[in-house]
Amino acid sequence: MVELPRQASSLIDPDLLARVGKGDHQAFSELYHRTSSLLFTLARRILSDRDEAADLLQEIYLEVWCKVVRYDAGRGSPMAWLVTMTRSRAIDCLRSRASRGHGITDSLDRSPAAQVQDQTPGPLEASADLELRGLVAKALAELPAAQQQALELAYYEGLSHTEIAGRLNEPLGTIKTRIKLGMNKLHSTLRGYWD
Repeated sequence: MVELPRQASSLIDPDLLARVGKGDHQAFSELYHRTSSLLFTLARRILSDRDEAADLLQEIYLEVWCKVVRYDAGRGSPMAWLVTMTRSRAIDCLRSRASRGHGITDSLDRSPAAQVQDQTPGPLEASADLELRGLVAKALAELPAAQQQALELAYYEGLSHTEIAGRLNEPLGTIKTRIKLGMNKLHSTLRGYWD
């Protein structure tokens, strides 16, 4: 298997999807290798079940292979299309699960062994998480110190804007501005990864 660059998933060219639509197996393989890690991680996070996420991903790629003509370049990047499709199907699975009564406890669900969940990330999930964490950490480190501090207090410590203002002894409006500016800069910096 060929090792792809770290941000390969963000560089999906619409022409690659066009080649998949023409039945190009090589193009489909390339698309899978560039996107599967991120899509699996997304599905696993939503579904909280590795096997169900793997099954969902298989369905997604089957749909891509059979119905790639649905992709409209005017509505977003190929990666955005794949992420949206994965997210939508995963949410559909959750709704289906709920309608079947999944989650209703019985005697087996109450046993200690049934309550322990496997929290070990799979190789695809671990790779995507590591890549994303590195990108976010780098983007956060490039922010001005005041914005970085406000964001860390808000998102890592879970403090409200008012609590941050109190802790830093700064006006509430200043804290809100720092967080908004910091988030805008993070969005701009990380946009290439998602597009």
